[in-house]
Amino acid sequence: MNIPCILIPALVGLICGILGYLIGKMASKGNNSDLLSLQAELDSCRANTKNLNAKITSLEADLAAKLNSSASAQSFVAKTTPEIAFDAALAATAFGKKIKKDDLKIIEGIGPKIEELYHKAGIKTWLALSETPTSKSQAILDEAGESYIIHNPRTWARQAKLAYEGKWQELKEWQDALDGGKE
Repeated sequence: MNIPCILIPALVGLICGILGYLIGKMASKGNNSDLLSLQAELDSCRANTKNLNAKITSLEADLAAKLNSSASAQSFVAKTTPEIAFDAALAATAFGKKIKKDDLKIIEGIGPKIEELYHKAGIKTWLALSETPTSKSQAILDEAGESYIIHNPRTWARQAKLAYEGKWQELKEWQDALDGGKE
């Protein structure tokens, strides 16, 4: 057997392998900078979203304060909310499944982990959630960490009020129109 016949294909293979490695190395360096710039943009968007949500809650709080102050002179009689009877059968008819009283998970956008956060914050009923300002809900989510940044609690109080009032069909129709609790 002739040595150059074996040596030439081996050298060509070695050269092609080295060139392939170098080209691959150069291509991956460009991807890392793209990934870093995309990550920076994502972080910037998250910060902007958080700032906008904070501004929205601030404006909602200002609006609520103005509405409360412009209402007729504050009554000295304590406001009491009448207890509304929970009708499990009506709720089950609207939702097609058994509903427990004051189950916060019935609210579109609230799952078991967020329900646990609310319970730790002392919000355990639909009535309590319906009376919770969006700013407080957002603060609860913000304290829980970045995992909860995608959640928007703006509709949760209104949904809870419908649940508390037993307006199951209206709640179900509205939730069908929502996207993860967002309008």
